[in-house]
Amino acid sequence: MFSFSVMLGKLVRRATRLRGGGSAFPGLVVEKIDPGFMQRTLSTLPHGVAVISGTNGKTTTTKMVVELLESQGLKVFTNRTGSNFTRGVAAALLGEVDWRGRLEADIAVLELDEAHAVHFVNRVPPRYSLLLNVLRDQLDRFGEIDKTAQLLQHIASKTTGTVVLNREDTRVARIAEKLDGPEVRYFGLDDSLLSTFPNDDELRAGPGSPPLAAVPQKPHADVVLRRVGADNADFEYDGVTVTTAMKLRGVYNIFNAAAALSLARSICGSGAGTADNSALLAALSQVAPAFGRGESLVVDGLPLDLVLVKNPSGFRLGLKSFPAGGYATMIAINDNYADGRDMSWLWDVDFESLRADGVDQLTGSRAYDMALRLQYDEVPVSDVQTEIAPALADFIRKGQGKPKRVFCTYTAMLAIRRELSKITTVEVVS
Repeated sequence: MFSFSVMLGKLVRRATRLRGGGSAFPGLVVEKIDPGFMQRTLSTLPHGVAVISGTNGKTTTTKMVVELLESQGLKVFTNRTGSNFTRGVAAALLGEVDWRGRLEADIAVLELDEAHAVHFVNRVPPRYSLLLNVLRDQLDRFGEIDKTAQLLQHIASKTTGTVVLNREDTRVARIAEKLDGPEVRYFGLDDSLLSTFPNDDELRAGPGSPPLAAVPQKPHADVVLRRVGADNADFEYDGVTVTTAMKLRGVYNIFNAAAALSLARSICGSGAGTADNSALLAALSQVAPAFGRGESLVVDGLPLDLVLVKNPSGFRLGLKSFPAGGYATMIAINDNYADGRDMSWLWDVDFESLRADGVDQLTGSRAYDMALRLQYDEVPVSDVQTEIAPALADFIRKGQGKPKRVFCTYTAMLAIRRELSKITTVEVVS
């Protein structure tokens, strides 16, 4: 049965790829005919499974962890398709196992959507988990923010080895209070950077709003981000502060680098092993942005940056990390299922930083909602088109001679990358 399910899944995967279909469908097929496929395959890995979850930053953080572990000589399996549902993991496995279902890897590092991670860990308890943050994101899918925190709590409770938590996110840090068994480590920020990362309650607090109860005492962090520069950053671990060059841009990406370092150090230091910190830093300095997450493409000889936005905090940090001055700017907002259908969160973002240069193009299914929001912040808009392909073509044509930046929701980003692949080199994720 096992070899038959793998063979059928591989055939479906090949047929789907030839037809240009979705990457997760073969995983759905193999889950139906062989529900034990994932657990059986992943249980053979010497270092087990590491799960990365949270509201923001999963994809880039997973990419960092993979490259850090590879710098230590480990062979890593990961779900590079970006499909962070269980069927996406199964589909990725089908691409890596041989015809007998054997996976040649030392460890699996998996990005998982908060809700689907719960289903995954019930079937495959991870040895390690990294929990990044809890923000109001796609409430039409997950419900209130405390529900998301409960999902992360469940992931941590199923972890058999080490849980790495964000000490600056109160809801994430408090997960440790209910854990009995796994080792807990933290990553954190220097006090001078805390104002850059307000938690969800601080973003929405009105006069007299009661604050969320803080963690009684701020725990020691295994890795602390001390400083963010234009192209480098300072991290502290083992009582020493080190400086490393960074290809990643965006303060949120650099903060998640501290998370990736902490998880990688935990994995490499488990048992009798030790992490080669100099190799970790060298690898970190070479990590490029994950697709669509600050990814910089070249169009007409000039950069075109793609910045994924999906909630108020992420959009706010994107605007701060990638200022619009000197760039032609486009915003693409869709409300498909993968984006979240409720776009009211746009009203929690301050767009005044776009006022000086304005926005050259709005597009996506909720382009006119975005236009109304910008009108209230007195941000001039040059053009609005709901269809992404013609809007992108006009944006590129009218912006000739200028670097470009596109802020986009998830499905809008996928559509834009497809269009850009026709005129420039775009990393193919398969």
